[in-house]
Amino acid sequence: MSLRVGWHREHFLSPLLQLHAAKGGFELVECPGGTGDMQAKLKAGEIDLCIALTDSLIAGLANGQTSYKLVGRYISTPLRWAVITGKDSKYQSIDDLKGTKLGISRLGSGSQVMASVMSLQQGWKPEDQPSFEVKGSFKPLRDSVNSGETSVFLWEWFTTKPYADSGEVRFIGSVYTPWPCWMLAASPSADERQVKDFLAALGEYTTAFDSKEKRDMENVAYVAKTFGQQEGDVKEWLTTVAWYHDLAKVESKVITETLQTLEKAGVVKQPEGGWKVSDFVNENVASVV
Repeated sequence: MSLRVGWHREHFLSPLLQLHAAKGGFELVECPGGTGDMQAKLKAGEIDLCIALTDSLIAGLANGQTSYKLVGRYISTPLRWAVITGKDSKYQSIDDLKGTKLGISRLGSGSQVMASVMSLQQGWKPEDQPSFEVKGSFKPLRDSVNSGETSVFLWEWFTTKPYADSGEVRFIGSVYTPWPCWMLAASPSADERQVKDFLAALGEYTTAFDSKEKRDMENVAYVAKTFGQQEGDVKEWLTTVAWYHDLAKVESKVITETLQTLEKAGVVKQPEGGWKVSDFVNENVASVV
């Protein structure tokens, strides 16, 4: 059976789409709800592997999820999350959001984790903490800020920018992840040889996509056409992002530093005796470095 790979329709996944178009050999399963959706599909046995947000994958494992382990790294740079409100809402800055209801895609999703990190970075007191309303995917989140049901939601900056440019929503700030933003995770039941082969093949495409030659011309046209973005926005995005080339590795430092931040943000709680990096990684597939 071919490997079923969960993905979300974002420009970061361009090398994955190029690999699939050129060589096939695996099934793409779109997950509109993002990382939380992928985690749910891993638990339900609907996908074997996913490329998803570092913080949510690590938080899920720290909070007891057993339906996957980390098998690789993907993006080496931080992710810029836009703080997004309705076009006519009263909210003008992040400070206005104290004690409000924020929209999230799913419990444990990047949209929730990064809202908690935002609260930590702002130094909000317990009485200022926001509450969360689950909305499932991008369109219901946009609708919720325009109806006033939620104050804001957090989503990747460049994915959302066309909707801000059109006037459907407004940006009132941004939050950067303190960690490299995308990793790969696979179900314990996934065929490890297939996973290794997939990582090796995808690494060839991340290496090519990350090259200066591709960045200058081909990448811009590909992303603009595939994801409906303006070429100027694509060029700006490409100055902020870099891909790993050797994917079948997991950096110990990324896991430990992410866990430290997530604990401070109240997303995870360290067990007695502390965390063991080996509990987060399938070392039959990826080496810990």
